[in-house]
Amino acid sequence: MADEVKLPADSFEPLDKSKHLDSEKIAAPNLTFMQDAWRRLKKNKSAIIAMIILVIFFVLAFGSAFISPHNPNAVNPQYANLPPKWPGIHINGLNGTLEQAGSRVNAYQAAGAGAGVHYWLGTDYLGRDMLSRILFGTRISLTVAIVATAVDLLIGVTFGLFSGWKGGWIDNFMQRVIEIIMSIPTLVVVVLLILILKPGMMSITLAIAFSSWTTMARLIRAQTLELKEQEYVLAAKTLGESSIKIAFKHLLPNLSSIIIIQTMFTIPSAIFFEAFLSFVGIGISAPQASLGTLLNDGQKNFQFLPYQMWYPAIVLSVIMIAFNIFADGLRDAFDPQTKE
Repeated sequence: MADEVKLPADSFEPLDKSKHLDSEKIAAPNLTFMQDAWRRLKKNKSAIIAMIILVIFFVLAFGSAFISPHNPNAVNPQYANLPPKWPGIHINGLNGTLEQAGSRVNAYQAAGAGAGVHYWLGTDYLGRDMLSRILFGTRISLTVAIVATAVDLLIGVTFGLFSGWKGGWIDNFMQRVIEIIMSIPTLVVVVLLILILKPGMMSITLAIAFSSWTTMARLIRAQTLELKEQEYVLAAKTLGESSIKIAFKHLLPNLSSIIIIQTMFTIPSAIFFEAFLSFVGIGISAPQASLGTLLNDGQKNFQFLPYQMWYPAIVLSVIMIAFNIFADGLRDAFDPQTKE
C-alpha cells in the first residue's frame, strides 16, 4: 500500500464568518408579470415616445372643452379661409399671409380683422377655427374608436373564450358563424347598419364594433384551446372549480397580454375606418367634426388652401403611427421569449 499523504493539521479549520463570500448566490428582483413587462417596455424608447404622444393627444382632445380657443361650430363668414397666424412669428405660412397673383397679401387685413385677431391653424370656408375643430374632431374620432373597441373587446373575448372552452359541436357552430360574418365585406355591413340606424356617432360606433370583433374572437379561441389543456387548468377542474371561476382566475390573466396587444392594434384601425366613412359622407354628419369630415372639407380647397387638409391629415397620421408603434412595443414587452 502506498504511503498515505498527510495534510497539515490546520487544513480543515473553519473559515471566519466575516470572510464568508456567497459567490454562487443568484439574485434578481422579485417582479410580477406586469412589472416585468413594464420594465421591458421602458427600454423601448420608440414605444415610450409613442405613448407620450398618445397621452398628449388624449389630454388635448378630451380637454378641448376647456382649452379650445373658439367654439368649433361657430360660423364667422367674414373670416373665411384665413391662413394660420401665430403672434410674433414672421414666417410665411404662419404670419397670416397668402400668395395671390404672384404677391404676398395679408389676408387678415384684407378681411378687416383687428390686430388682436389670430387663428393658430387658420379658418375653414365658413370662418370656423381650424384648431378648435381639429381638437373637437380628434375627440370624436378617439371616442368612436375607443367605444367601438370596447364593444369589440366584450363580444370578441366572451365569444372566443366560450367557443374554445366548450369545444366540440358548439365550437364548430360558433366558428361557422364567425366565417359567415367575415365572408361579408366589412364596408357592406357598415353601410347597411348606418342606413338602418341613420348616420351618426352611435350608428358608426356600432357598425365598426359589429364588423371587427371576429379577429379578437378567433385569437382568444385559439389561445383558450391551448390553455385549457395546461396542468393548472386540469387541476382546477379536478378540484371542482366552476367554468366561470376558471375563466376569471386562470384563463383571462394568461390571455391579458394578447387582449391588450390586439386592442392596441384595433383602435387605430377603428380610427382610420371612421375617418374613411366620414370622408366619403356616410359617417359623422355636419356640423359635428371628425378627422374624416375635416379631410373631406379640406380637399375641396386643397389646391389653393392646402393647410385645411394638411393639418387634420398630419394629426390622423401621427395618431395611427403612434398607436402602431406603441402596440409593437407592448407585443415585445408582453412576450416572455423577449431577449434582453
